[in-house]
Amino acid sequence: MDKDLQSPLVDAEWLLERLGSPDVVILDGTFFLPNQGRDAKQEYAAAHIPGARFFDIDGVADQNSPLPHMLPSPEVFAASVGQLGIDNQTRVVVYDSNNFMASARVWWTFRVFGHERVSVLDGGLSIWKAKGLPLDSSPVSTEPCPFKAGLDANLVRNLEQMKALVGDAGTQIIDARSPGRFAGTEPEPRPGIRSGHIPGSRNLFFKNLVDDSTQCLKSAAELRQAFENAGTDFEKPIVTTCGTGVTASILALGLYCLGNGSVAVYDGSWTEWASLSDTPVSVG
Repeated sequence: MDKDLQSPLVDAEWLLERLGSPDVVILDGTFFLPNQGRDAKQEYAAAHIPGARFFDIDGVADQNSPLPHMLPSPEVFAASVGQLGIDNQTRVVVYDSNNFMASARVWWTFRVFGHERVSVLDGGLSIWKAKGLPLDSSPVSTEPCPFKAGLDANLVRNLEQMKALVGDAGTQIIDARSPGRFAGTEPEPRPGIRSGHIPGSRNLFFKNLVDDSTQCLKSAAELRQAFENAGTDFEKPIVTTCGTGVTASILALGLYCLGNGSVAVYDGSWTEWASLSDTPVSVG
């Protein structure tokens, strides 16, 4: 546990003071689940924080994978964020309009590719609007920049690594999906996916980390309590999972706020695991 980590969050006032700053790039990373029936790109075009560029997690992804928004190669990531006007010195601030879905995923993605100068707007577009702060619907033009991407493989887990973790008491797997999806009593939002969870994993619904009234992440004490209630052992390595690696990143963000910057995310998550016939599934 590294207690000296800087907060990954910035507040609306901090961001307001830096609108137009040449060394800060704002990204709208909004993503909606298929069953939400909303269009993130359309909503961005209608109203975004002034100067914000749209980061499409389905576009900046491995286009050869049958799974949704899997991490791209470092080269594809570098080219994509370079086109957004981001270089290796840029301070990136990500927000969304859907309970940290997928600003936390974008935050984690930048860290995977070696860029730690990335923060999440606490409360997202919802708190920005609630405070009456400026919005824009104009297209945003960018000057491409060179970006060099590394790869921190410690922050990612793949299918084979996850298979090896089943029955491994030395690592904790925490699932961010709703209790019903975890238990197998609610259907998955994507067709053809079995219900249940990875054997031995624990459940912490990502919404338990978000304050309903403000859409901000809860206080450190409340975050710690939520993880403790889920049976988290903070001394063990932790891998987070969810449906497609999006809300798992919210758990990683919450744990980062508690001083753990080494949490890994299972990129393929439940959509990959439960679509296969040879992966064990628990229900209940």
